[in-house]
Amino acid sequence: MTTHNYIRWFNELTIDDIPLVGGKNASLGEMYQELTPQGILIPNGFAITAEAYRYVLDKADAWTGLHQALDALNPDDVNDLAKRALQAREIIYAAPLPTDLVTQILAAYAQLQQQYGEDLSVAVRSSATAEDLPTASFAGQQDTYLNIRGEQALLEACKRCFASLFTDRAIHYRIDQGFDHFKLALSIGIMKMVRSDLDASGVMFSLDTESGFSDVVFITGAYGLGENVVQGAVDPDEFYVHKPTFRQGHRAVLKRTLGAKKIKMVYSDGRTCEPTRNIVTSEEERGRFCLDDADVLTLADYALKIEQHYSDKAGHAKPMDMEWAKDGLDGKLYIVQARPETVVSQLSGMVLEQYVLKGQGKAIVTGHAVGSKIATGTARIIEHVGQLGSFKAGDVLIADMTTPDWEPVMKIASAIVTNRGGRTCHAAIISRELGVPAVIGCDNATTTIKDGSAVTVSCAEGDNGKVYEGLLAFDIQTTDLSGLQHPNTHIMLNIGNPELAFKTSFLPNDGVGLARMEFIITEYIKAHPMALLHPERVQDADEREQLAQLTRNHATAAEFFIQKLSEGVSTIAAAFYPKPVVVRMSDFKTNEYATLLGGRWFEFDEENPMIGFRGASRYTHQAYAEGFALECAAMKRVREDMGLSNVILMIPFCRRVDEAKRVLAYMAELGLERGKNGLQIYVMCEIPNNVILIDEFSKHFDGFSIGSNDLTQLTLGVDRDSAIVAEDFDERDAGVKMMIKMAVEGAHRNHRHCGLCGQAPSDYPEMAEYLVEIGIDSMSLNPDTVLKTTQLVLETELRLTQ
Repeated sequence: MTTHNYIRWFNELTIDDIPLVGGKNASLGEMYQELTPQGILIPNGFAITAEAYRYVLDKADAWTGLHQALDALNPDDVNDLAKRALQAREIIYAAPLPTDLVTQILAAYAQLQQQYGEDLSVAVRSSATAEDLPTASFAGQQDTYLNIRGEQALLEACKRCFASLFTDRAIHYRIDQGFDHFKLALSIGIMKMVRSDLDASGVMFSLDTESGFSDVVFITGAYGLGENVVQGAVDPDEFYVHKPTFRQGHRAVLKRTLGAKKIKMVYSDGRTCEPTRNIVTSEEERGRFCLDDADVLTLADYALKIEQHYSDKAGHAKPMDMEWAKDGLDGKLYIVQARPETVVSQLSGMVLEQYVLKGQGKAIVTGHAVGSKIATGTARIIEHVGQLGSFKAGDVLIADMTTPDWEPVMKIASAIVTNRGGRTCHAAIISRELGVPAVIGCDNATTTIKDGSAVTVSCAEGDNGKVYEGLLAFDIQTTDLSGLQHPNTHIMLNIGNPELAFKTSFLPNDGVGLARMEFIITEYIKAHPMALLHPERVQDADEREQLAQLTRNHATAAEFFIQKLSEGVSTIAAAFYPKPVVVRMSDFKTNEYATLLGGRWFEFDEENPMIGFRGASRYTHQAYAEGFALECAAMKRVREDMGLSNVILMIPFCRRVDEAKRVLAYMAELGLERGKNGLQIYVMCEIPNNVILIDEFSKHFDGFSIGSNDLTQLTLGVDRDSAIVAEDFDERDAGVKMMIKMAVEGAHRNHRHCGLCGQAPSDYPEMAEYLVEIGIDSMSLNPDTVLKTTQLVLETELRLTQ
């Protein structure tokens, strides 16, 4: 009698063999056959087929017992589930492995030892016949056994693997997904262990898992065996690589984030029966990345090839979820698993959210509404930076006013309320960008609202924002935007926070009209560029130590600044690639620069910083020229090394034509020459002189972006930060509108692009209409107003053509 073959080697399997060996093994076989020739390393191994699982249970007559254990299961009763799951596992574990099956397993193991050596250790991994499907991952539902050596240990691991089909979590997951326990079977994959216990391992996706943005490879990694990363037991390092520019030959990491990596899983020392154990990582290991750039780029190459291999017949890439491991002995990177990504890739459609207040309550304070959302939470009054540590995620931030060093807390606030500030103050700008509702300029928020009280912040009731006592009910209404038309006027976005870039890119847009550096410098760099370059001039020992800590993992402080700034800008540029992304060079005022770490030793005290030492005037001045050189080095890296040539640079607050010439000449010296490698340089049109001399400025710049906030301030002579004269600040004033019209006409007369990136069209529908009427090329809006303003622009364009 011929014995049935229960073993399939990876080179005998394809993705069509899921019914026989499960998703994990079928995918490994497919990759081993098809992708090894493309340079992707897959450890060799073999599968014990799902037929073997059924054969084991048939021979032991175990099916009746399994039905008795599971048929009356109540999955919502945790205790009942645990008791019955244990019964099922005991039934399977007690079933002996038939002799012919044992013979086949050990013969295959011996063959694998011949390939890799007698000292071979293997991974024993479950592969359920319904797992790794495009709509249900089954990831982590069954058990994996690592560092298995010797025949008896291998057979024991196989029995435990079969039994793990009935862990509590696996049973519950199958019930939730609608799978029949008795129609499933378990195949086992046995493959060479990659010695990542001596190096690093992790998980990677061929899209961004938070937003679903598909133009990046997202890689996570930590030291040791991969189970910690897969299970979420460790905070890993994170890396992004931009696919389109990578395919063009640009080999650069888009962005990297250092994880804590507090533990690592290694082989056991033999003193316990467990084959692996977790140990604490050293401080040196925690302080550096587990992968160098070359490794990250190799993994990105693997990810692109795997995604392409699994693309559908129409050539549409299929997002993939992959596990990788780096062998500490041979130094090579291996793929140990690949399956379809099953969460983000299932989402589709563009939906508009509108907030509607349902409950009624007493408005404690009122002010300017920023955004159109509603939020509830515990009021937390913060009077100075020292109190920020007590702020908890989801609290409502109540403050006199905010500055850039408050931004980490603003990111986790459910809403923001301030005493001071107009619609263009720091709190307003940042809250818009974060998509957090804010009520600004309340005058009495910190004295009227009780610290620790429950409040509702509503920006959904027009220009007046209100803070109500208690937690009021509200609805979020959603609208499908898939049929939204595209206006002739380009609708662009204002953005500064790279963390929001991927998600924001899904809004209908023509690119980014204003990408601000300030958030990146405040949030990721934290230090004044001149303090980084000249720490010896910082006369506070504590500040000098903080500067040293910031830059400790970089060759020089300059490299730290360049890397952090380029990563932040490139993330925004990649999110909207290949659409234009207009990046404004730094536009802090002296009082804002002074709040950066070490900044107070390099800045001047000015009575009115708003019209003082800011923008272009700083760039060639000896007090800041070295800092500007760092900014330019970062932008050169973004455009040339990273390949993000969609970046257009913009000079803010350029008062005079001679100043423009000096700045452009200095930029050319620094490797950013206008016109070279397609580089365009715009200028902010925000000073009356920019409008009056627009013909002259047009000779030196490729385009203009009207900053309506500063242009209004300087046309009307109103300090936009002064609450006393705030009522006189109005972009709709006839003189301001005339200035804007002259700028548009002047730019077009000189065949130059002209857009507007101020607050006006976001706040006032009539201003958006006016801009369309005068023929502006683009308007750049805050993300929360894009959809509403786009509809208005479409209606205006239709009216003008009738």
